[in-house]
Amino acid sequence: MTEKNLAVLLIILFFTSCSINGDKKENHFEVKHSGAMRNVMMKGDLQSNIEMDTLSGRNGLYGIGPLEKLRGEILINDGDVFVSTITSENSIKVEQSVNVSAPFFVYSTVDDWKKIDLSGSVASIDDLEALLIKKYSIYQVPFPFKLDGKVSYASIHVQNLPPGTLIRSPEDVHPHRSDFVIENTQVEIIGFFSKNHQGIYTHHDSFIHMHLITTDRNLMGHLDEAVFLDMTLYLPVN
Repeated sequence: MTEKNLAVLLIILFFTSCSINGDKKENHFEVKHSGAMRNVMMKGDLQSNIEMDTLSGRNGLYGIGPLEKLRGEILINDGDVFVSTITSENSIKVEQSVNVSAPFFVYSTVDDWKKIDLSGSVASIDDLEALLIKKYSIYQVPFPFKLDGKVSYASIHVQNLPPGTLIRSPEDVHPHRSDFVIENTQVEIIGFFSKNHQGIYTHHDSFIHMHLITTDRNLMGHLDEAVFLDMTLYLPVN
Protein backbone atom coordinates (compact mmCIF):
# COMPACT_ATOMS: atom_id res chain seq x y z
CA MET A 1 0.00 0.00 0.00
CA THR A 2 1.38 3.39 -1.00
CA GLU A 3 1.73 6.24 1.47
CA LYS A 4 -1.00 8.11 -0.41
CA ASN A 5 -3.46 5.21 -0.15
CA LEU A 6 -2.61 4.74 3.52
CA ALA A 7 -3.32 8.40 4.21
CA VAL A 8 -6.70 8.16 2.46
CA LEU A 9 -7.57 5.04 4.47
CA LEU A 10 -6.68 6.73 7.76
CA ILE A 11 -8.83 9.74 6.89
CA ILE A 12 -11.80 7.48 6.10
CA LEU A 13 -11.38 5.57 9.36
CA PHE A 14 -11.16 8.83 11.33
CA PHE A 15 -14.41 10.25 9.97
CA THR A 16 -16.19 6.89 10.31
CA SER A 17 -15.20 6.78 13.98
CA CYS A 18 -16.41 10.33 14.53
CA SER A 19 -19.75 9.48 12.92
CA ILE A 20 -20.24 6.38 15.09
CA ASN A 21 -19.33 8.20 18.28
CA GLY A 22 -21.55 11.11 17.37
CA ASP A 23 -24.57 8.83 16.95
CA LYS A 24 -23.95 6.85 20.14
CA LYS A 25 -26.09 7.81 23.14
CA GLU A 26 -24.13 8.27 26.32
CA ASN A 27 -25.89 8.47 29.67
CA HIS A 28 -23.99 10.13 32.50
CA PHE A 29 -25.82 8.13 35.15
CA GLU A 30 -26.55 4.52 36.05
CA VAL A 31 -29.56 3.23 37.94
CA LYS A 32 -28.55 0.58 40.47
CA HIS A 33 -30.61 -1.57 42.78
CA SER A 34 -30.21 -4.00 45.64
CA GLY A 35 -32.74 -6.67 46.59
CA ALA A 36 -36.15 -7.08 44.96
CA MET A 37 -39.69 -6.00 45.78
CA ARG A 38 -41.07 -9.43 44.86
CA ASN A 39 -38.80 -11.14 47.38
CA VAL A 40 -40.14 -8.87 50.10
CA MET A 41 -43.80 -9.16 49.14
CA MET A 42 -43.89 -12.85 48.18
CA LYS A 43 -41.14 -14.45 50.27
CA GLY A 44 -41.02 -12.25 53.35
CA ASP A 45 -37.39 -11.24 52.78
CA LEU A 46 -37.46 -8.29 55.18
CA GLN A 47 -33.82 -8.13 56.22
CA SER A 48 -31.25 -5.60 55.12
CA ASN A 49 -29.83 -5.85 51.62
CA ILE A 50 -28.13 -2.46 51.63
CA GLU A 51 -26.97 -0.04 54.33
CA MET A 52 -27.60 3.66 53.81
CA ASP A 53 -24.28 4.65 55.38
CA THR A 54 -22.60 3.06 52.35
CA LEU A 55 -24.47 5.49 50.07
CA SER A 56 -25.03 8.71 52.00
CA GLY A 57 -23.11 11.95 51.62
CA ARG A 58 -22.70 11.72 47.88
CA ASN A 59 -23.68 14.89 46.07
CA GLY A 60 -26.27 14.14 43.42
CA LEU A 61 -27.32 10.80 44.93
CA TYR A 62 -31.03 9.91 44.81
CA GLY A 63 -32.76 6.76 45.99
CA ILE A 64 -35.96 5.24 47.38
CA GLY A 65 -37.10 2.07 49.11
CA PRO A 66 -38.71 0.69 52.25
CA LEU A 67 -37.06 0.58 55.65
CA GLU A 68 -35.70 -2.75 56.88
CA LYS A 69 -38.45 -5.09 58.16
CA LEU A 70 -41.01 -2.81 56.46
CA ARG A 71 -41.03 -0.47 59.45
CA GLY A 72 -41.00 2.74 57.38
CA GLU A 73 -39.81 4.39 54.17
CA ILE A 74 -36.47 5.79 52.96
CA LEU A 75 -35.73 8.61 50.51
CA ILE A 76 -32.32 9.98 49.50
CA ASN A 77 -32.46 13.48 48.05
CA ASP A 78 -29.14 14.88 46.80
CA GLY A 79 -27.19 12.77 49.29
CA ASP A 80 -29.42 13.46 52.31
CA VAL A 81 -31.12 10.36 53.78
CA PHE A 82 -34.68 10.87 55.06
CA VAL A 83 -36.50 8.16 57.02
CA SER A 84 -40.23 8.13 57.80
CA THR A 85 -41.79 5.95 60.48
CA ILE A 86 -45.15 5.76 62.23
CA THR A 87 -45.53 6.98 65.81
CA SER A 88 -47.76 5.48 68.49
CA GLU A 89 -50.29 8.21 67.63
CA ASN A 90 -50.36 6.97 64.00
CA SER A 91 -48.65 10.08 62.66
CA ILE A 92 -45.57 10.33 60.44
CA LYS A 93 -42.19 11.07 61.94
CA VAL A 94 -39.49 12.17 59.47
CA GLU A 95 -35.83 12.10 60.49
CA GLN A 96 -32.46 12.29 58.78
CA SER A 97 -30.29 9.26 59.51
CA VAL A 98 -27.73 7.15 57.68
CA ASN A 99 -27.93 4.35 60.25
CA VAL A 100 -30.74 2.52 58.47
CA SER A 101 -31.02 -0.17 55.83
CA ALA A 102 -33.47 -1.49 53.23
CA PRO A 103 -34.62 -4.92 52.00
CA PHE A 104 -34.72 -3.48 48.47
CA PHE A 105 -33.55 -0.13 47.18
CA VAL A 106 -33.06 1.71 43.88
CA TYR A 107 -30.62 4.59 43.51
CA SER A 108 -28.60 6.68 41.07
CA THR A 109 -26.23 9.64 40.97
CA VAL A 110 -27.16 12.57 38.73
CA ASP A 111 -24.86 15.56 38.27
CA ASP A 112 -27.05 17.65 35.99
CA TRP A 113 -30.79 17.88 35.40
CA LYS A 114 -32.88 19.43 32.66
CA LYS A 115 -36.18 21.08 33.58
CA ILE A 116 -39.58 20.51 31.95
CA ASP A 117 -42.57 22.63 32.97
CA LEU A 118 -45.60 20.37 33.43
CA SER A 119 -48.17 23.07 34.17
CA GLY A 120 -51.44 22.13 32.50
CA SER A 121 -50.02 19.09 30.69
CA VAL A 122 -49.61 16.49 33.44
CA ALA A 123 -52.28 16.25 36.11
CA SER A 124 -52.00 12.67 37.38
CA ILE A 125 -49.59 9.79 37.87
CA ASP A 126 -51.01 8.13 34.75
CA ASP A 127 -50.27 11.30 32.77
CA LEU A 128 -46.75 11.37 34.17
CA GLU A 129 -46.08 7.73 33.33
CA ALA A 130 -47.31 8.26 29.76
CA LEU A 131 -44.92 11.20 29.38
CA LEU A 132 -41.99 9.23 30.80
CA ILE A 133 -42.68 6.36 28.40
CA LYS A 134 -42.15 8.84 25.58
CA LYS A 135 -38.98 10.20 27.22
CA TYR A 136 -37.61 6.64 27.51
CA SER A 137 -36.52 6.83 23.87
CA ILE A 138 -33.92 9.42 24.92
CA TYR A 139 -32.18 7.04 27.30
CA GLN A 140 -33.09 3.45 26.34
CA VAL A 141 -32.21 2.45 29.92
CA PRO A 142 -33.84 2.90 33.36
CA PHE A 143 -33.58 6.49 34.59
CA PRO A 144 -34.23 8.55 37.71
CA PHE A 145 -36.43 11.63 37.71
CA LYS A 146 -37.65 14.18 40.20
CA LEU A 147 -40.44 16.70 40.48
CA ASP A 148 -41.06 19.75 42.59
CA GLY A 149 -44.02 22.05 42.91
CA LYS A 150 -47.51 21.92 44.34
CA VAL A 151 -50.00 19.08 44.60
CA SER A 152 -53.67 19.81 45.10
CA TYR A 153 -54.02 16.24 46.36
CA ALA A 154 -51.69 13.35 47.09
CA SER A 155 -52.03 10.01 48.83
CA ILE A 156 -48.95 8.45 50.40
CA HIS A 157 -48.34 5.45 52.62
CA VAL A 158 -45.70 4.42 55.14
CA GLN A 159 -45.10 0.76 55.90
CA ASN A 160 -45.56 -0.17 59.57
CA LEU A 161 -45.35 -3.95 59.71
CA PRO A 162 -45.63 -5.42 63.22
CA PRO A 163 -42.58 -7.46 64.25
CA GLY A 164 -42.97 -11.17 63.57
CA THR A 165 -45.61 -10.80 60.84
CA LEU A 166 -45.49 -13.70 58.38
CA ILE A 167 -45.36 -12.50 54.76
CA ARG A 168 -46.46 -14.81 51.94
CA SER A 169 -48.19 -12.30 49.62
CA PRO A 170 -48.86 -8.55 49.31
CA GLU A 171 -52.17 -9.13 51.11
CA ASP A 172 -50.17 -9.83 54.26
CA VAL A 173 -48.41 -6.45 53.97
CA HIS A 174 -51.06 -3.96 52.87
CA PRO A 175 -53.23 -4.00 56.04
CA HIS A 176 -50.24 -2.84 58.07
CA ARG A 177 -49.39 0.32 56.18
CA SER A 178 -50.55 3.77 57.26
CA ASP A 179 -52.11 6.02 54.61
CA PHE A 180 -52.11 9.80 54.57
CA VAL A 181 -53.68 12.51 52.41
CA ILE A 182 -51.83 15.70 51.49
CA GLU A 183 -53.65 18.73 50.07
CA ASN A 184 -52.47 22.01 48.55
CA THR A 185 -48.87 21.49 49.61
CA GLN A 186 -45.42 22.12 48.16
CA VAL A 187 -43.59 18.85 47.66
CA GLU A 188 -40.59 17.16 46.14
CA ILE A 189 -40.85 13.74 44.50
CA ILE A 190 -38.03 11.32 43.73
CA GLY A 191 -38.81 8.56 41.24
CA PHE A 192 -37.40 5.89 38.97
CA PHE A 193 -38.61 4.66 35.58
CA SER A 194 -37.91 1.26 34.05
CA LYS A 195 -39.63 -1.00 31.55
CA ASN A 196 -37.60 -3.98 32.74
CA HIS A 197 -37.77 -4.01 36.53
CA GLN A 198 -41.39 -4.71 37.43
CA GLY A 199 -41.36 -6.69 40.65
CA ILE A 200 -37.79 -5.55 41.30
CA TYR A 201 -38.18 -1.87 42.16
CA THR A 202 -41.48 -1.00 40.46
CA HIS A 203 -44.81 -2.71 41.01
CA HIS A 204 -45.93 -5.37 38.53
CA ASP A 205 -48.46 -3.02 36.92
CA SER A 206 -46.28 0.11 36.64
CA PHE A 207 -43.03 1.37 35.17
CA ILE A 208 -42.50 3.96 37.92
CA HIS A 209 -41.85 4.04 41.66
CA MET A 210 -41.97 7.33 43.56
CA HIS A 211 -41.56 8.69 47.07
CA LEU A 212 -42.85 12.13 48.08
CA ILE A 213 -41.53 14.48 50.74
CA THR A 214 -43.08 17.81 51.68
CA THR A 215 -40.77 20.80 51.45
CA ASP A 216 -41.18 21.41 55.20
CA ARG A 217 -39.87 17.83 55.70
CA ASN A 218 -42.81 16.91 57.94
CA LEU A 219 -44.28 14.18 55.72
CA MET A 220 -42.65 11.54 53.53
CA GLY A 221 -43.82 8.26 52.05
CA HIS A 222 -44.49 6.12 49.01
CA LEU A 223 -46.63 8.05 46.51
CA ASP A 224 -49.85 6.24 45.51
CA GLU A 225 -52.02 8.96 43.95
CA ALA A 226 -51.61 12.61 43.04
CA VAL A 227 -53.22 15.58 41.38
CA PHE A 228 -50.38 17.83 40.25
CA LEU A 229 -50.40 21.63 40.15
CA ASP A 230 -47.59 23.84 38.84
CA MET A 231 -45.09 21.00 38.79
CA THR A 232 -41.61 20.93 37.26
CA LEU A 233 -40.15 17.65 36.03
CA TYR A 234 -36.39 17.08 36.14
CA LEU A 235 -34.74 14.51 33.87
CA PRO A 236 -31.04 13.60 33.78
CA VAL A 237 -28.94 15.37 31.18
CA ASN A 238 -27.55 12.71 28.87
